[in-house]
Amino acid sequence: MGFGVFIHRSDSIYDDSPAERYQFPGQYLRRVEACVGDWIIYYEPSKVDETRGYFALAKVQQVIPDPVAPGMYLALIEPGSYLDFANPVPFNGMDGLVERGLLNDQGRISGRAQSAVRPISPSDFNRILDLGLDAREPLLPRVDEIGISSGFQDEEAPFQFEHGRDRISYIGSRIVRDRIFRRIVLRAYDERCAITGLKLINGGGRAEVAAAHIRPVEANGPDVVNNGLALSGTAHWMFDRGLISLSDDLEILISRQVNDLECVQGFVNKTRHALPPRRQVERPHPHFLQWHREHCFKQ
Repeated sequence: MGFGVFIHRSDSIYDDSPAERYQFPGQYLRRVEACVGDWIIYYEPSKVDETRGYFALAKVQQVIPDPVAPGMYLALIEPGSYLDFANPVPFNGMDGLVERGLLNDQGRISGRAQSAVRPISPSDFNRILDLGLDAREPLLPRVDEIGISSGFQDEEAPFQFEHGRDRISYIGSRIVRDRIFRRIVLRAYDERCAITGLKLINGGGRAEVAAAHIRPVEANGPDVVNNGLALSGTAHWMFDRGLISLSDDLEILISRQVNDLECVQGFVNKTRHALPPRRQVERPHPHFLQWHREHCFKQ
């Protein structure tokens, strides 16, 4: 087992779904197999517009031949392991190259940087992880979300790890994952409710919206931004109970079981569509929206 870097583009021609699977040709089979049972970091190349750099991590569960694409393989991601970084990490940071294992003996970037799949040293992995998960920049939770546990508030201090196991425990914590998920979703939606269009900031400077999973964690919904919506309290309650849902083009669907249809129609924003994030890659994925319509929405 060992850590790895998987290159993924938001405009990829491969059948990738980073939270679920990574498609690759046979030439990378041995490298991917070396990552089975361990963690990998996703990287988006600098040639991509508004590149995210190193943007997420996940755990490889197994590798199988792609059943519909001869000569291709799928790295299946362990459910619940995928996590977007709170802060995408650039290829070149303030202290130079972040993935230092890519430097050759002359101190230049080697050809390994072009490999779609490559191993990464524990020190490079830990460096990128620390930068990606450092969520000290202010994005305050709602007042009623403070104090979920005494450790939640302590996370604002810079976190330090004694060894790699501490990092694995950290990224597996549901409290930590919820906090990072809230951060990336609210940032994508500019802290504005996707259903009502309201952007309400309370007296403490906190956004009065929550980060809602479209497919819940309890149903193996991943902590990925396109499985999230920024929703105000009432909209969140209605969405979770299937009284509202979204079509693939983000039209707001209202259940026939709503007892006050006229008021609910006045509650949603005038476009009758959920307000999307600015970046296409952050929009709700049809795969998750379909799940919500089929398993939650009360037709």
